[in-house]
Amino acid sequence: MRNILKIAVRNLARFGRRTLLTSSLITLDIVGVLLFIAVAGSFKTIMIGQFTDSMLGHLEVHRKGYVASIDSLPLNLNMQPTMVGKVEQALKATDAVDAYSERIKLGAMFSNFTETTSIRISGIDPAKEIATVPLLPGRVIGDKRAGALLNPGEILIPELIARGLKVKAGDTVVLVATNRDGSVNGKTFSVAGVMQSASGPGGKDGYISIDDARALLRMKEAEVSEIAIRLKNPAQIEAVYAQLSKELSAIAGAGAGAGAGTGSADKSASAGKGGGSGLEVHTWAALSPFSNIANMIDLLAVFIKIMMVSIVLISVMNVMMMAVYERVREIGTISAIGTPPRRILALFITEGLLLGLGGAALGTLISLAAIYALNIWKITVKFGMQQAIVLSPAVSARDVVIIAALVAVMALLASLQPAWKASRMDPVTALGHV
Repeated sequence: MRNILKIAVRNLARFGRRTLLTSSLITLDIVGVLLFIAVAGSFKTIMIGQFTDSMLGHLEVHRKGYVASIDSLPLNLNMQPTMVGKVEQALKATDAVDAYSERIKLGAMFSNFTETTSIRISGIDPAKEIATVPLLPGRVIGDKRAGALLNPGEILIPELIARGLKVKAGDTVVLVATNRDGSVNGKTFSVAGVMQSASGPGGKDGYISIDDARALLRMKEAEVSEIAIRLKNPAQIEAVYAQLSKELSAIAGAGAGAGAGTGSADKSASAGKGGGSGLEVHTWAALSPFSNIANMIDLLAVFIKIMMVSIVLISVMNVMMMAVYERVREIGTISAIGTPPRRILALFITEGLLLGLGGAALGTLISLAAIYALNIWKITVKFGMQQAIVLSPAVSARDVVIIAALVAVMALLASLQPAWKASRMDPVTALGHV
C-alpha cells in the first residue's frame, strides 16, 4: 500500500499543471461552500434571534384553537387561572426553561382625542417580558428614560401610529376595547415610548401592563391569552417542545378547562384529545412567517453542496479519464511484467482520492483563515427593525468533516470507472497503442 501511495504521488507530480488546476478547482469549491455555510449560518442565527428575543420567545403555549383564530384575537379562548397555574408548574419543573411571560392579547381603538386608528395590544408583566424577550427594550426609539420600561397607566406605541397620529412620549391617549361580553370600555394612558415594529413597517403592536389590560377588558379573573417561553439553550427547542407537549396534554386531560376551536398550525401539539379543548405548544417557527427565510437558507446550503459534489465528481473523473488515456502503454507495460489488475485499480483510485483529499485539506485551511479574518473585520448588515448587526461567521467541526467526507467519497466514485478501465486493459493491445 505504501508503494502504491508513493507511485500515485509521483504520477500526480508528473502532470503538475493538470493536478494543480484540478486541486485548485476543488479548493475553491470547498472555500465557497464553507464560507457560505459560515456566513449564512451566522445570518440565520441572528435573524432567528431578532424574532425570538424581541417578540415571540422560543416557544408559546395557547388554548387549542387560539392560533388558528389569532387574527381576531379571540378573548373566549383565553386560558383560565387554573390552567395557567398548572402550565406554570410544568415550566418551573423544566430545567431547560430560562424564563416565561404571561400575555393578554387584544384588539382596540387608539385615539389621540382627534384621530382614531386600530391597534393590537399585548398586556405584559414588564419584568417577566424582558426576561423572556431581552431585546424588547432595544426596540424603543428616541431618548430612553431611566427606570422601568413600562409602568401601570402607560403604553408603548408602534412607530407607525406615532408618526401617523403625531403622538410622542408623554402624550395622553385613550384605548377603547370590547370585552368578551360585547360591552365597550375605554381607558386613558400616558405614552411611555415609541417602538420599532418587529413585524415590518406596517406593524401596529403596542404594549400595556397586564393589569391594565385586564382592567380595560373588565376581566373578573386573571386570564391569559398566551405564555411565551425562553430556553436556556435555543438548540433544545425541539426536545423541550416534545416534552412540554406531552406534559401539557396530561394537564389538560386532568380537566384543566375547556374551550372551542380547530386544529393548530405546523409544529403544534394538541392536548385533551379525548374530548374538549386543551393546550397547544408552538415553536417560534410555527408562529412566524419569517421561518420561511430560515428554511430558504437551509435549502440554499443544500443546493450549494450539490453543486460542490457535481464539480468534484466531474473534475476528478475528467482528470482520471485523461490520465488513463495518456498512459495506455504504461499500463500495458506494468500489466505485462506481472502487476495484478487489483493493484492497477488501487493505483488509479489512490490518485483520484489524493486529488480530492488534497483539495479538501487546502480548501479547509483557506476557509478557516478567511472565517477568522471575517470575524476580525466585522461584517455588518441591516436586518429588520434593529440597527446594523454584526455577523459572526463560524463553521462547526461537523460541517467541516461532512464536507471533507463528501469530497473524498465523490473523488473515490469519480475514479472508479477510469480505474476499472485501466485494470481491465489487455497488455498486448495496450503495448501496441499509439
